[in-house]
Amino acid sequence: MAHTTLQDQGFGKLKKHILNPLVLLLCLVYLFPAYIILVNSFKNRAELYENILALPSSLSFQYYINAMNRMNFPSALRNSFLVTVLSLLFIVILASMCGWMLVRSNNRLSKIIFMVFVATMLIPFQTLMMPLMQEMSGIKRNLGIPMVDTLGALVYMNLGFGASMAVFLYHGFVKSIPRSLEEAATIDGCNTFWVFWRIVFPMLKPVTVTVMVLDVIWIWNDYLLPSLVLTSKANRTIPLSTASFFGEFTIQWNMAMAGLMLTIIPVIIFYLCAQKYIIKGVAAGAVK
Repeated sequence: MAHTTLQDQGFGKLKKHILNPLVLLLCLVYLFPAYIILVNSFKNRAELYENILALPSSLSFQYYINAMNRMNFPSALRNSFLVTVLSLLFIVILASMCGWMLVRSNNRLSKIIFMVFVATMLIPFQTLMMPLMQEMSGIKRNLGIPMVDTLGALVYMNLGFGASMAVFLYHGFVKSIPRSLEEAATIDGCNTFWVFWRIVFPMLKPVTVTVMVLDVIWIWNDYLLPSLVLTSKANRTIPLSTASFFGEFTIQWNMAMAGLMLTIIPVIIFYLCAQKYIIKGVAAGAVK
């Protein structure tokens, strides 16, 4: 007993003098880029080039106002919000149903389909982007369906690229749900549609939160796919608007930093609003 107490005391001292300072140091290193962006978003160009680590001499939001005007921020924010919300909605609905059916079918065809989803996760987007745009142009030319420079087309492509990971996550989580619950609901008169939405889907909340967090970060910050699909200024998302500060010969670093902060703020607000659901989801997933 005394030996155990000495071990606990030794671990407490180790945690206090080594582990806690180490964790604090790692947190500071992780937050250092955010500090650089924040402090330099208030500086003029002379201050920025003089010392990027120093605090600004004055706290003025003029560069944020200039950045918002340059980015056409209300339009870019609306476009990013619509693309993110609609993409997330379709991914969650379709991937959850697909993952559930693949698990409950449990035949050779469902296993092949699941392996195809997993295999597509290994294909880099860069190898697909040129054939993808050629196919989208062909759809426009042959069928008359606009697949370039429309937000709907971007949502459609986000669904295609985001479905594999979501199906993979839902597929693994559905296995932990007892099939007896669905059988009991069926005996009580529920059809397949309501068995999923009333019984299964509420139990998928932990993995749904995980999918939402991963996809919001990916879709909101994505630059490459929107840069290929969206060509007009009216349809630009926030990452595309931020890129306007990085010219071929000059870079407006102070306005670029302000634009980057405007890009980060909505994601921070989303995380703060969804924080308790994220923690509950992680905890529930751990219990399961």
